Amino acid sequence: MAILPGPGPGMGHLIPLLEFAKRLISHHRFHVTCIIPTIGPPSATLKQVLNDDYTNPNDSKLNAVYLPPVNFHGLTAVKVETQIFLAITRSLSPLREVLKSLKANYSENLVGLVVDSFGTDAFDIAEELNLSSYIFITSSAMILSFSLKLPQLDERVTGEYRAMGEPVRLPSCVPVHSGDLLDPVQDRSDLAYKLMVYHTNRFRLADGIILNSFIKLEEKGYTSFVERRRTGSSGPVLEDQSECLKWLDGQPSGSVLFVSFGSGGTLSFRQMNELALGLEMSGQRFLWVVRSPNDKVSNGSFFSLRNDNDPFAFLPNGFLETTKARGLVVTSWAPQAQVLAHISTGGFLTHCGWNSTLESVVHGVPLIAWPLYAEQKMNAVLLTESAQIALRPNVNDENGLVGRGEIAQIVKSLMEGEEGKRLRERVEEVKNAVQRVVGEHGSSTKALADLALKLKKRTCIYICRFIWKFV
Repeated sequence: MAILPGPGPGMGHLIPLLEFAKRLISHHRFHVTCIIPTIGPPSATLKQVLNDDYTNPNDSKLNAVYLPPVNFHGLTAVKVETQIFLAITRSLSPLREVLKSLKANYSENLVGLVVDSFGTDAFDIAEELNLSSYIFITSSAMILSFSLKLPQLDERVTGEYRAMGEPVRLPSCVPVHSGDLLDPVQDRSDLAYKLMVYHTNRFRLADGIILNSFIKLEEKGYTSFVERRRTGSSGPVLEDQSECLKWLDGQPSGSVLFVSFGSGGTLSFRQMNELALGLEMSGQRFLWVVRSPNDKVSNGSFFSLRNDNDPFAFLPNGFLETTKARGLVVTSWAPQAQVLAHISTGGFLTHCGWNSTLESVVHGVPLIAWPLYAEQKMNAVLLTESAQIALRPNVNDENGLVGRGEIAQIVKSLMEGEEGKRLRERVEEVKNAVQRVVGEHGSSTKALADLALKLKKRTCIYICRFIWKFV
């Protein structure tokens, strides 16, 4: 079973795949091995996730194997997505040797290879070794629908998609304006786009697609593939962040806005300043996971959870003092699943990463959609226009910023306005649907059982995990 991670430490891809592995182990008695290509020594964060939270030294049902570091010398000024794609290609040879060794040791018990959408080159190895091959989609059904359509769009459309003059229409989904499409498709001359077309065209080679979503959240996006789905789960607490939870314990029920841009997201200095002042103007309670700004890219923490500079130094003068009675600012990381589950949390200002979306929905927390990179703008369209569980602030066209006044208004609207009340009722409906689909007789539980049944004649399945690193 192979898994290719997402950006940076890859937590957005690693965690749902490990949750998937845990369910195969706990409910269907499989064995799982994560095979991890790297571009440097594994980070402490990665080791902690794999060793502390997901593996038991007294139980070898979930193991990790690290491949030799990938060499990226000579590769300059390329998008992160390109590095992700090439990490797989440059790891195929050692991957083959590891899988051959596992095959020799376990004979017919090595039955499956699961990759995420960046890793379809690994299908060739699966075919060589007579393994079933699956794609695990760590994004939404809308993203899967677009991915399946991309090879046809590439042949049919001339020029850049942003020049089409009309939205892209996907099967059973709301139309998506070209500016909200995935980052890698915004420049068709870039290598990242060419690699994405190549890999999405290979989706058809998989024996199956495992989708990390559920129907109630994406009722309009499931028509073509409702038989293959899985609901995600929350990730681990990577370090002691009890300060956040203790602070939340002292706040009124439903009164706190959680602000976080995931493991990779960064704001520009000006935007960080506007967000701080907007939170101050709103008068609402907030818990903000802050990182040092980056004026060049919006995914500046892709390859690190570390702050090279003190992010507090970039906040407006007096901000921490002025807001200390109703706000808490922490650096780099917070126990997101626990924060969203806390009774005091009443809203989530998010980058619209899919794991963050699912975790918020699972706990019935309405959203403010603030997409930054990758597929997040498409997720924002889904959350605001289709699922209707999020608000989205207006961007100032002149400077590309979300102004402090707009931020204050939308935060107040979510936390205490009628629109926020409507979203809260809607997300509660979706939360109840989640509980049904992951229940004993739910559709997600059944889908996983059906997949396990196909492999049941053999006793081991291996996850191959493609990661780079990492600080």
